[in-house]
Order: sequence, then structure tokens, then C-alpha cells
Amino acid sequence: MEKPNFQRETEKAIERLCVVSRPPLLLHACCAPCSSYVLEYLTQYFSITLFFCNPNITDPAEYQKRLAELRRFCAEAPFCRDVTVVEDSISSEAFLRAAAGLEDAPEGGSRCERCFRLRLERAVAYAQEKGFPLFATTLTVSPHKNAPLLNAIGRELGKRYGVEYLPSDFKKKGGYQRSIALSREYGLYRQPYCGCEFSRRQAEWEGRRYKIPKGIKHAKKDAERRLFCKP
Repeated sequence: MEKPNFQRETEKAIERLCVVSRPPLLLHACCAPCSSYVLEYLTQYFSITLFFCNPNITDPAEYQKRLAELRRFCAEAPFCRDVTVVEDSISSEAFLRAAAGLEDAPEGGSRCERCFRLRLERAVAYAQEKGFPLFATTLTVSPHKNAPLLNAIGRELGKRYGVEYLPSDFKKKGGYQRSIALSREYGLYRQPYCGCEFSRRQAEWEGRRYKIPKGIKHAKKDAERRLFCKP
């Protein structure tokens, strides 16, 4: 069976939707580094509102740091001059309820699926409420995130709420590498773990180490044993 080419699906959707104008798109954003290339790419074709919905980040200081960095990037990057950042009102308790019973599930497994679904459903519900015809997520830029699963969830929710989902695999065609370059160019903070306390703990237990590209800022705490974010 032929593997789906989500990047090609994105390109076809752009050809279909962006013939004479830049239609509104609600883009779920997880952090500044992941949003960087995705914004550079999509702002050519869409009028974008970023939706920062990440209740999985239960540490208040970490949450605020990531949100502030996203806003700083949007203020500084010339291709983001028309981009608006909206912060969702959801609390971390919603994530903890969704993750209940799966605290020890491996990263990338059923707990992550629930997390993806929670955040994407918040995004599509907001899109429906505010009249956005399209929604998408920056998450597929990461080589560590399951693009087929994210796209399946997005499509399912899009059909349920009546808002078209833009399929993607933004890591393709050098997208992830470009996000690294933009992170370096803008000195972006790259978080030391994916987001939730369970992934952080698991990484520490397993003794993982993630290499930080030279020139990119990272958290000072535990800097010498940095658990590099899997954006």
C-alpha cells in the first residue's frame, strides 16, 4: 500500500484554496521553534491566526516562557506581521484528566494520542466558533511526531465540526531543518522536553540526551544535561 504524501496534499489544498486570495487559517501552535518554518511557509498563502493551546505544559513558568517566545518571534519575523496569537483558556487540569491512567505510557503512545486529540479539538471548536473555514497544526514539523495520526485526528474532527482540516507533514522538503535554521537566526528558546511532566520524567529515567544545534538558546537549568525538546 502506497504511503500517503501529506506534503503533496498540502500543496494540492493550497492550489485549490488560494487561487485569488489568502483565506483565513487557524493554526494550532505548540511553540516558537515548531511554528517558525510553518509560518514562513503558510503565510505566503493564508491569513493566519495562531492558536496557542498546550495544556500539557503543566509547569506555569515553562508555559509562559514558551508563549512569550512565540509572541516575540511573531513580533520580529517579517513574514508574521499580519499574524495574530490567541491563547486558549484551557487549564492543565484538562490534560491531566485526559492522561489519567496513562501516566506511564511510552512517549508517542496512547497518552500522546489523547493529548493530540485534546488540543486539536480545542482548535477546531474555536475555529468553528469564530468562523474560520480551515484549521491546521504545527506539530507535524517534528520528526518525532506521528504525522499520519495527527492528520487522521484532524480530519475526523474537521468533519465533525464542519471545518476543513489542512493535512500536513511540514518536516518534509527540509521543513524541520529550516525550523532549526530559523531558531538559530532568531535565538529561539527550544524547550528541554516535549511538554508534559510525564515525557520529561520518562526522558530522565531513560537517560536520554538530545543534541542542541549550536547557536540556539536553551533552558539554563540542567544545561549540561539538556534533554533537548522534540518539538
